[in-house]
Amino acid sequence: MEKKLDLLCIGTALVDCIIKGFDPNPVSAAGFRADSCSINPGGEGVNESATAAKLGLKTGILCFLGCDGAGDMLYGAMASNGVDMSYVIREKDHPTPVTTMFVNPDGTRKSITNLAHKYNFHPEQYADVIRSARAVSIDSLFRAPFDQAEIVRGVFDAAKEGGAVIYADTKLPNFGKMRVDDIREELAMVDYIFPNEDEAKFHTGESDPDKMAEVLLDIGVKNVIIKLGSRGCLFRNRNERYRLGAFPVNAVDATGAGDNFIVGFISAKMRGLDNRDALVFANACGAICASAVGGLAGVKDLRQVESFVKEHEAPFED
Repeated sequence: MEKKLDLLCIGTALVDCIIKGFDPNPVSAAGFRADSCSINPGGEGVNESATAAKLGLKTGILCFLGCDGAGDMLYGAMASNGVDMSYVIREKDHPTPVTTMFVNPDGTRKSITNLAHKYNFHPEQYADVIRSARAVSIDSLFRAPFDQAEIVRGVFDAAKEGGAVIYADTKLPNFGKMRVDDIREELAMVDYIFPNEDEAKFHTGESDPDKMAEVLLDIGVKNVIIKLGSRGCLFRNRNERYRLGAFPVNAVDATGAGDNFIVGFISAKMRGLDNRDALVFANACGAICASAVGGLAGVKDLRQVESFVKEHEAPFED
């Protein structure tokens, strides 16, 4: 079957309300101050699909949006960046999720979710769409919609039936109860998995990144990339190990940096780069993203990232 898409992103679409420089000391009985507050397109599916399209991949997104102003904003942001919007599901009975993000001076952040993030979306019902892609990115494993084993199983089966490479980001569970043991067979179908350090610690029970990776490799995941924030990342498979530090940039907001990292890696692999070089390109995408506010403002196009890589020595360690 001729593939309609290079990459299909499946996951969360939401609006980020990003508050920087929040002062917890009230200035009045009900008033607080912050340095800035902005509304930005967000969610793993939005950040990944829009950035992938900017990097030159023919990209579609399978996601849910409400029929509201937030949904209209996200639809426009993705469409304007060249994402194929044919597979977006819009419903009147459920609002588009909105997340409040408190960003610290060093770019790290905390978020507040709400019940709008738990919605009745079943991507496994769109198996034909999933089978039409060369690669599938699961953008929020262990969170809705991927917090139910039967949904994970249905999507992964369709992806493998279509011969797709499966890339999976992970999250800490918020409303769902699914755990690693519930989807061990499905995890063995994953080609590349991208937990951050906190997520990997939670899901594996280990505190050392190499041991975290070993647990996931023993389950059957082919390649493990653990995102270590300002300390870079660790890559492991059964034959390779790379420890790459972070590129030195003025980080102002880490929102979406991990998503840009992941889709940067996917883009590099789909252009034929080996794992080591793909890791460098991914790290560059994450660094560029962190130098701007929001998940879509940093990375502009493929040429920008390639220039960044040429101008910066890759900080490999060990």
